Amino acid sequence: MKFSLVQLGCIALSATASVVSPREQALNGTEGLLSCLSTRKLPFLVPSSAAWASHTTTYNARLQYRPAAVLVATTTQQISDGVVCAAQNGIPVQAKSGGHSYASFSAGGRDGILVVDLGNLNDITVDNSTGIAVVGAGVRIGNLALGIYEQGSRALAHGTCPGVGVGGHFTHGGFGYSSRAFGLAMDQIVALDVVLANGSFIRANERSHPEVYWALRGAADSFGIVTTFHLQTSLAPSRVVQWEFSFPRALASVSAAVRAFRGVQDFALSATVDRNLGLGVNIADNAASFVVHGTYLGSIAAFNATIVPALLASVPFAPDPKASSMQEVGWIASLTRLGGLSTLAVPLTGYDARDNFFAKSVTTSKPFSEAALRRFFAFILDKGVGNDAPVGWFSIMDLYGGPGSALGTRNESFAAYRGYQDLWVVQNYGFVGVDRTFPKAGLDFMSGLNDALASETPGHGAYLNYIDPSYPREEALRVYYGEKTHARLKALKEILDPGNVFSNPQSI
Repeated sequence: MKFSLVQLGCIALSATASVVSPREQALNGTEGLLSCLSTRKLPFLVPSSAAWASHTTTYNARLQYRPAAVLVATTTQQISDGVVCAAQNGIPVQAKSGGHSYASFSAGGRDGILVVDLGNLNDITVDNSTGIAVVGAGVRIGNLALGIYEQGSRALAHGTCPGVGVGGHFTHGGFGYSSRAFGLAMDQIVALDVVLANGSFIRANERSHPEVYWALRGAADSFGIVTTFHLQTSLAPSRVVQWEFSFPRALASVSAAVRAFRGVQDFALSATVDRNLGLGVNIADNAASFVVHGTYLGSIAAFNATIVPALLASVPFAPDPKASSMQEVGWIASLTRLGGLSTLAVPLTGYDARDNFFAKSVTTSKPFSEAALRRFFAFILDKGVGNDAPVGWFSIMDLYGGPGSALGTRNESFAAYRGYQDLWVVQNYGFVGVDRTFPKAGLDFMSGLNDALASETPGHGAYLNYIDPSYPREEALRVYYGEKTHARLKALKEILDPGNVFSNPQSI
């Protein structure tokens, strides 16, 4: 179901919006924004504020920006007022949930914006009669996983990093190793509470404002500030197998690497694989190992009886037993191990994790061809081995599709997301120390690594949560959304946000 243009236009008339005073209209730009925020007695920070650094230091140290102000909101009304102040004064607005945007778009992606910090919106409540969790947009996914599990052993599919905020993660996809069973993080959204560009506040779901509901799941940063997520949880699996097999001989040559990956790919497309399997292929910066790893939602006995024999028979090399393992654990233990930390809990204040990186991605709905794999592994073995690479790097090749995958049951009519039919999503990630300058040679190396795979993969896309700021806007919109979804989003943008209040360098 879609809204007509008249129905969409009525959103502003049927919802409560803030009114701008004559004095506020007299000013413009940053001066006008600060005056408006002050007049409305909103809680905001400027560069001279003591807490400025803690609210504006970006997760990606490579991309640091200077906002005009940071609204540290505690209520929906404050967010509404802040959006109206920014819109009236020509200041772009972006939300900051956890601040993990790869491109630092939660800091604007350029200087001079209003950042709406959602960190105070961190409540988590589960209705055990429906399994629906009501979650503030400032919640981080480690705390989300713990919070819903403690309220009835509930679970959601989502990514692995505990410090990532739900805001960007859930509205731009949100893949986790249980996603082949449960879907993407965004697929579990049943409603969103959102502040729109005119300051109005609505709840969007499949019955009320369905076109807004569609757009927010994929492009929320272009349409509003989501304040609350309503998420359909599932009963947490009682047993999860955490597993990995290392195949160091697979990287002895280009031909060996191609044979190894094609073996994994053939296995991933076989009838043995079901929706309970999460799988990725990891290649590290020293190219010393080729690791296939993931999770299995079930018992280790079932995993050993079905998955292990078929996988090992498909890869033409024996795994290194010293670097391979499998263990049956509980749901929370599995998430903790995937997160790489001792706990999923993240402090509500003072979170200061950082990295210094440049990442790119390739998505494909079809199996990777031999030509694509040969060029990809030739680049790795020629330029990425040992100390030859100018930066540390890794590639993660995650299985999204394949037999039984929940992702393949949906398409772009369900949400503004082009990747439901993807088979593989590849992240190529380069990094240096936080206190170093990321070298141009590193940017070139990572672009070359990504292009080696993308250039031989017709119709490839890219993944929004690995957002790449090096793309020009039009190319970014093409690889992230595709022409059909972009056109639908653009038409909706002209109605809901004609002044382009919610914008960043790659927004609709």
